[in-house]
Amino acid sequence: MHFDFLAIRSREDFYRCFVEQSGIANTFGENLDALWDVLTGELRLPARAWLYHLPAAQPYAELTAIIDLLEEAQRELQGEFILQRVQVCGK
Repeated sequence: MHFDFLAIRSREDFYRCFVEQSGIANTFGENLDALWDVLTGELRLPARAWLYHLPAAQPYAELTAIIDLLEEAQRELQGEFILQRVQVCGK
């Protein structure tokens, strides 16, 4: 899965992108609990998520909880779910 935070400005943007790329049903609840449930129980593992243009200090406060949850899922799933932060030069 690839998430470009130049294009993702809100939770709705993230959830839309997540649903499109994860292959989950359109009945996704679009909240943190639903995201956790998918990551830890429904997502085909192993999985990797690339986070592009994620600033060191997240300027989009509403996305901070999502990033925190992704990081927690990575710890919980012990190598089965990997986050890859990618900073693109010149952007």
